Amino acid sequence: MRRLPPAASLVLALLAVPAHAAAPAAGTVLAADYPRLQALYEDMHRNPETGFQETRTAARLAREMRALGFEVTEHLGGTGVVAVYRNGPGPAVMVRTELDGLPMAEKTGLAYASKAVATVDGVRTPVAHACGHDIHMAAWVGAAQALVARKDQWSGVLVFVAQPDEEGDRGARAMLADGLFTRFPKPDYALALHVTPAAYGTIGYRAGPAMAASDTLEIVFHGRGGHGAAPQLTIDPIMVAARFVVDLQAVLGREKDPSEFGVISIGAIHGGSAGNIIPDTVSLVGTVRSYSPAVRDVLIRGVERTARASADMAGAQAPQVTVRDGLGPVVNDVALTTRLAGVLTAAFGDRVSVNPPITGSEDFSEYGKAGVRSFYFTIGGADPARVAAAAAGGAPVPGNHSPLFAPTPEPTIRTGVEAMTRLALDLLRR
Repeated sequence: MRRLPPAASLVLALLAVPAHAAAPAAGTVLAADYPRLQALYEDMHRNPETGFQETRTAARLAREMRALGFEVTEHLGGTGVVAVYRNGPGPAVMVRTELDGLPMAEKTGLAYASKAVATVDGVRTPVAHACGHDIHMAAWVGAAQALVARKDQWSGVLVFVAQPDEEGDRGARAMLADGLFTRFPKPDYALALHVTPAAYGTIGYRAGPAMAASDTLEIVFHGRGGHGAAPQLTIDPIMVAARFVVDLQAVLGREKDPSEFGVISIGAIHGGSAGNIIPDTVSLVGTVRSYSPAVRDVLIRGVERTARASADMAGAQAPQVTVRDGLGPVVNDVALTTRLAGVLTAAFGDRVSVNPPITGSEDFSEYGKAGVRSFYFTIGGADPARVAAAAAGGAPVPGNHSPLFAPTPEPTIRTGVEAMTRLALDLLRR
């Protein structure tokens, strides 16, 4: 899950999933296999790797899938893995997991906590699976095991995809560019799950837009540097940038339809070297989130216009405004979602609910954009008692991308396996 808004809002949204649930009934698709999945999860958690560096992780998953009888191709789109299992005529169902961890230190205190480090953009950094991709990988392997064990119940093709660099937004595009949908069976359906800080045993979904589109802003304001004691001889780009950040929120408050979702946040400002020097330039980096193309256009045009106006007020030259790394929203096919929500409700009862809109973004959207009917859902990973206490005003449950994020493996992994297996069986049933 990439580029989250302020953590509190996302956590509160995800905690809206019912907290009273317990784990689904054990043993329906998993029994003796579970200890192996727990061991796999702990190994992945202990040894995370960052985007496009997931060589050990990819090799481990490739071994698991070969042992199950899948045809496995490695190094697609860099470090991606594609595992295909053919079982007679029928549709092709893709199940995706992510491989990468985050460049951050883990502070959970778990016995199997990560102590891994990596070099990212030339800088040594700790690495942790603070988004839950290790849970996803274990559930991915577990679902593959369960489906192979039940191959007499379904007909068609499984396409299990282990994708690199979800956090960097580049992995799905890299795999597609390397022939994911031309060298392998193009799926009729694509499935993916994500663990959240909701109560374990619960499942959430949303028809239509389920996660936001994401665009990254990079803005450079130019001024005329000089001595801080003689500002009249300068054009101060720090003042220009400060005015821009404040005025920008008027775009949200007065130009965007208040009934539509949209967020603009500036997350980084870089400029200057000393308190008595006015610099020549200041750069800003921010994010724009939206669900609809119309709202996105309003926000982007507002950013560009406000940046130019802020510079013009100071007599500065026009700023450089760059919009990059645009991801579309994750859109769950409405008819498919209605069908699969029924499958989940039949299996999990009132543990299944409709998610509020999630303002994070995900490059799973690329597969839907490529024409595949998609269904993306969430599974809770937190102790229900902690979730209930947080809802009553207690300490918040650490969410995704927190150094304290620590889903409870059992029954979270089991829930993921159970849900994913039932969905694939429904789509591939004889």
